[in-house]
Amino acid sequence: MLHLAQAATLVAATLMTGLMAGLFYAYSCSVMPGLGRTDDRSFVGAMRAINVAILNGWFALIFGGALLLTATTAALHLADAGRGALPWILAALVLYLVTLGITMRVNVPLNDQLQAAPSETADGLRLARASFEDVWNRWNLVRTVTNTAAFTALTVALYVR
Repeated sequence: MLHLAQAATLVAATLMTGLMAGLFYAYSCSVMPGLGRTDDRSFVGAMRAINVAILNGWFALIFGGALLLTATTAALHLADAGRGALPWILAALVLYLVTLGITMRVNVPLNDQLQAAPSETADGLRLARASFEDVWNRWNLVRTVTNTAAFTALTVALYVR
């Protein structure tokens, strides 16, 4: 029974972590470059709409589920039978925690700042975008890398297991 629980949680953690890596990657290679080609009003309006739309149950399930399942699979792999995969699972857990830290300490506050920024004038829109875009993109790239590394570590754990 333990082997089944180990396998199931590892597969689920890998899937959810991969979905998050894909989300961050999509922003890095398509969403933000595309929005970067728009005017200030379109950029600010689109990012505000995206930031509201992403706060939904499906996103929360994957965002939080990746952490919970990775922690759970780490705990289950403490048994002797799963120790070969454990270092990879622990590495993934640390990397995903770094990803969450970046998200909560950088990207979410920038999203909140953009939501609250005055945007009634062209100058307001320009300033809102200028204080958001480059910093958000830079840190999104970092969390894309850390989350992809977490996904890779879990993939290796599947192989080792």
